[in-house]
Amino acid sequence: MCDYSLHNVASRPAKVGDKLVSTTFNNSITRGFAAVGEPTVAVCLLPGTEVAFEKEVECERVFRVFPTHSLGEKVARFRQIDMDKPNIHHDALEFPNGEIVLLTRLSEGQHATVLQLPASPRLVSEAEKQNLDSVSG
Repeated sequence: MCDYSLHNVASRPAKVGDKLVSTTFNNSITRGFAAVGEPTVAVCLLPGTEVAFEKEVECERVFRVFPTHSLGEKVARFRQIDMDKPNIHHDALEFPNGEIVLLTRLSEGQHATVLQLPASPRLVSEAEKQNLDSVSG
């Protein structure tokens, strides 16, 4: 998904293997991911998408007058938070240490690769159902 404040930015869904860079988009105050070589197109991640960063992730503190800080992590899972509050940022990354950071707080220029998309439900054909029934019965 792409955060509400990126609705006026061209976007496309993420694919496994995409090379991403954290960026601030024109006509937006929000940071997000763009594909390397496509700086004006937001790459939208689905909840559960896993990404790996080239270096330890850095983010800005709440008060931007303080320097950025490293999270000490290089992999994260995309998720959305506070969905019951419509006019705030929802897009976030959850790190192995349990820390959750809004995507808009990532420092610009960090490179990441999409490792894995979330599993999508698969329809089971009638033949597969019959085969499953015969195996379990």
